[in-house]
Amino acid sequence: MFGKRIVPADHPAFAALPVTSLTVGPGGEHMAVHVAGRLQIGQPPLVAVSGYHRNMSDFADFLQQLHNGYNHGLPVVLADLKGRGRSSDRGDKSLYASPVDARDLSQLCAALGIESAIFMGQGYGGQVLMALAAQRPTLIAGAILIDAGPVSDPRGLVRLRNNLTDLDGSRGPASLRAMFRRMLASSYPGISDRMLDVLAARTHYLDKRGRVRPLFDPHLIRMLEAFEHDDILVAQWPLFHALDGVPLMLMRTQLTDQLRRETFDEMLRRRRDAEGYIIEGQASPALLSTHDDVAPIAEFVRRVLKPRKAA
Repeated sequence: MFGKRIVPADHPAFAALPVTSLTVGPGGEHMAVHVAGRLQIGQPPLVAVSGYHRNMSDFADFLQQLHNGYNHGLPVVLADLKGRGRSSDRGDKSLYASPVDARDLSQLCAALGIESAIFMGQGYGGQVLMALAAQRPTLIAGAILIDAGPVSDPRGLVRLRNNLTDLDGSRGPASLRAMFRRMLASSYPGISDRMLDVLAARTHYLDKRGRVRPLFDPHLIRMLEAFEHDDILVAQWPLFHALDGVPLMLMRTQLTDQLRRETFDEMLRRRRDAEGYIIEGQASPALLSTHDDVAPIAEFVRRVLKPRKAA
């Protein structure tokens, strides 16, 4: 039995991302949301959703790059799914599932007065967006999927489970750095030690006793226990096709083990109108910290919004 999850108020990964907590779903449960810019009626914002166990800090560099390099006043909403970051954990653990997360996201948008938005999802966050498209197609003005598709690569799920399990209970900053550098070195070749420390702080912190603690509900690790490397998962193509008719950008990191290249290619084949990009030299999550990575997203958003402005 896990105790109540604590998120340090002064955790550095969240310093530039103050949040508002909004009640969503069962009483006492809430979602954390950061709004950059001003939400306005008739102007769809960009809503970003992070990966399986991750949180909005993965978009901190993206947000800075976007607002420093592109002056179109785009409001951006960063949301933590329940059980992640500063959102509350679910009381009923069986409800950790993409359709339920999609309903929560829909309710969050309603609470913010968002009638339509361009959505960007990394990994599991992209699967939540596909479920959202099936539930509320009119809410989605455009979609950006990064390392996300109708099926996850079981090899990536197994590696994620093993890495998170190894981190559980380790002690001290030196141990945390060493383990994260071992885990991430092949995913981000050539990355600086400083950035590796930043990535570590986006999912874990050290408590007062020097123990490594997760910034997510530990039950999420247990949910990965059933997967094996050689599992054959059934692709949910109907969910992917829920995005038919919606402007779509598909991105894949070159070194990811979350989305197979053949799945990505099939997604592009099925949606020949979609834009496709490979982010070189990175794995999941995409860092989105350079002009080259952010510029295609900014241009896609501009094109989606242009007809609305003209109207």
